[in-house]
Amino acid sequence: MLSIIGFMKKTIGLMLLLFLFSGFVGSEIRAQEKQTLSGYIKDGSNGEALIGATISIQDLMVGTATNEYGFFSLSLAPGKYKVLFSFIGYSPILREIDLTRNTTVNIELNADGIELKDVTVTAAKKDQNVSSVQMSVERLPVSIVKKLPHFLGEVDIIKTLQLLPGVTSVGEGSTGFNVRGGGTDQNLILLDEAPVFNSAHLFGFFSVFNGDAVKDFQLYKGGIPAQYGGRLSSVLDVRQKEGNSKRFSGSGGIGIVSSRLTLEGPIKKDKTSFMLAGRRSYADVLLRMNPDMKDNTVYFYDLNAKINHKFNDNNRLFISGYFGNDVFKFGKEFDSHWGNTTGTIRWNHLFNKKLFSNFTAIYSNFDYSISVPEGSLGFEWISSIKNMNLKADFSYFPNPDLKYKFGFGSTYYIFNPGELNPVKGSIIEFNKLEKGYGLESSAYAAVEQNIGSSLTLQYGLRLSNFSSLGDQTVFTYKSGVPKEKASVTGAKMYGKNEIIQNYFNFEPRLAIKYALSDVNSVKASYNRTCQYLHRISNTTAPTPLDIWVPTGKHIKPAKVDQIALGYFHNLGNNMFETSIEAYYKKFYDLVEYKYGAHLLLNNTIETELLDAQGRAYGLEFSVRKKEGRLTGWIAYTLSRTEKKVAGLMNNETGEIFPSTQINNGDYFPADYDKTHDLKVVANYDLNDRWSVATNFILMSGRPATYPYGKYEFQGNTYAHYINRNGARLSAYHRLDVSFTYMCKKKRPNQSWQGSWNFGITNLYSRQNAYSVYFKESEDNWVGNQKGNSTEAWQFSIIGKPVPTITYNFSF
Repeated sequence: MLSIIGFMKKTIGLMLLLFLFSGFVGSEIRAQEKQTLSGYIKDGSNGEALIGATISIQDLMVGTATNEYGFFSLSLAPGKYKVLFSFIGYSPILREIDLTRNTTVNIELNADGIELKDVTVTAAKKDQNVSSVQMSVERLPVSIVKKLPHFLGEVDIIKTLQLLPGVTSVGEGSTGFNVRGGGTDQNLILLDEAPVFNSAHLFGFFSVFNGDAVKDFQLYKGGIPAQYGGRLSSVLDVRQKEGNSKRFSGSGGIGIVSSRLTLEGPIKKDKTSFMLAGRRSYADVLLRMNPDMKDNTVYFYDLNAKINHKFNDNNRLFISGYFGNDVFKFGKEFDSHWGNTTGTIRWNHLFNKKLFSNFTAIYSNFDYSISVPEGSLGFEWISSIKNMNLKADFSYFPNPDLKYKFGFGSTYYIFNPGELNPVKGSIIEFNKLEKGYGLESSAYAAVEQNIGSSLTLQYGLRLSNFSSLGDQTVFTYKSGVPKEKASVTGAKMYGKNEIIQNYFNFEPRLAIKYALSDVNSVKASYNRTCQYLHRISNTTAPTPLDIWVPTGKHIKPAKVDQIALGYFHNLGNNMFETSIEAYYKKFYDLVEYKYGAHLLLNNTIETELLDAQGRAYGLEFSVRKKEGRLTGWIAYTLSRTEKKVAGLMNNETGEIFPSTQINNGDYFPADYDKTHDLKVVANYDLNDRWSVATNFILMSGRPATYPYGKYEFQGNTYAHYINRNGARLSAYHRLDVSFTYMCKKKRPNQSWQGSWNFGITNLYSRQNAYSVYFKESEDNWVGNQKGNSTEAWQFSIIGKPVPTITYNFSF
């Protein structure tokens, strides 16, 4: 405990030095007494907070942007200023403000084309990608996402992210996504700040995010801000709608897979509002129409809910939750359920016009079960991961050139890696793994600072700590030899919440932007992040049945260092955005698996794991057109992702134990390595009623391990593998297209708006290989003699064009 206290003291000292340094540099700016202009910027049609709206002082060429709750604060010398409030896709507002004292101004912006009264409207530069210090961030309006082609008409944020540079997946129907060479478990996915451990429905065909319930989302691929931690490769921050505080409204859709409905409105106008959204698939209803399939069930559902209440200008309360589940049942032979539950309570409080705070309590649970309900081999297997989180975040705005962020929090985890319960009459034995517990705590401080008109710095430090806790039995192993069941020397039982192992890590963050001109900038970033949770799965694509285990006595926390450099340039009065980013990532203490690893219901899971290192590097090119009848982007990524398992050396012989090494200790491609990745996305408005959208994807096939040879044993043929991921599947390419028809042009007093969406996935019937497997030829017999012929078989998920039709509406 004394060492922990000493470590905390050093960390607090370093953070104080961080603040003192920034304060010293900005002391000249603060020499004159300032007055503060602050407030909230919202959508004028529904009262939703606008995230990232800009506030700029035209004469001084200074400004700021709203935070995640639409709040801004700007301190200036007393005087009269022309202040421009703007947001992409909204008509900007120019106001003259006499700043003789601290002033609160709440602004409501309206979508382009809506006439405003008593304000002056002027053109605004949409140059956030050039002017912001943040790089490696992807953000798309939900309205754009809804126009793109989607499989079976289901609007999908996760699939849309995979159309962006640096983001891929291992194939169709796969759960999760990979960012810049990271594994699918290395993405921190947040829904209203609550972690989501499984982001997919129906084994990856659809995501858990209902597009009608989502207000905003952004993906951090690099330069990750100090307030985020716990994962190595990315942060996907999804925010739900807050509810229309002006009037009752709704939206929804009816498709061939599911239907959805979202309702929102004021409980008390401009003070309390709600949002309630539901979505359910109905494949089970269709199956019941077939007498041979009536006992089978396949469906998923989502429920999103949110209430927010404004006590006054200084205090706001948000309560939100998500409930989702998948059900897969095949008669009385197989039954499976999995789903997420999250809940978030947030209190925004303004201590003064410069200090904004957010206090949050979070609950998250992901659980699943599989069962064979009847028979001699009947069983039920259940597993889950739960966490409870308390945290506090603060933002301090002393002047236009300086912004502080700092905070702290703790998360308590409960891991249930697996429990096998036999049903009545089953010969299967009861088996239950011990639950695991963990406490992850963090504190961070960050500064964003303008130095002159061209240079902006963002630097910070995050301290993270993870304690692996009892009630649990931990095995000890003989030193100097591989961890195997045969090398167990003993075991120690730890009591409830007794510390088994402690880990501390410093995670520095740095970002630099240098403006070459109004439309050109160069950016660089560095971040170190640590991950204390590991998803255990030896399948190429994660499944809902994978298990999560914490860092502990035998499993180290994974770490990564990432550096990135980028050039950003806008053309055509900011109509076109172009960028090129280069990145390099070095991974430490990754989890890899032995050949033939046995992972399920294994109480010595560490005996199946190997310690791996990794590296990923690449170039990302992007061109985007944001305005006009034709919009979209072209993105190309050239990258490489590799792992290395050097193995454990035998101290007596100086040789490596063969069971602890892969590919002779050399680097080999990761399962999700994609050398070339090209995406072309376009949407064209034919007229006021019709629009057409298309996605084209072309990428390298993923790595695969093919047999090096084969051998026979007791009459059976077995494949022999020696070179992990030494081969590669054929190139992947696919074209999707969709058409949207607006039933009527919406008039100012018209409440109902309907539209039809017609789409085709895989337009030209490309049979992309998801996997290739080998088996003996069916013609492998000559008379009574067994031959020696083996065939390769390709497995494809979507091998034919898949049409869809969806009716969408809003009121």
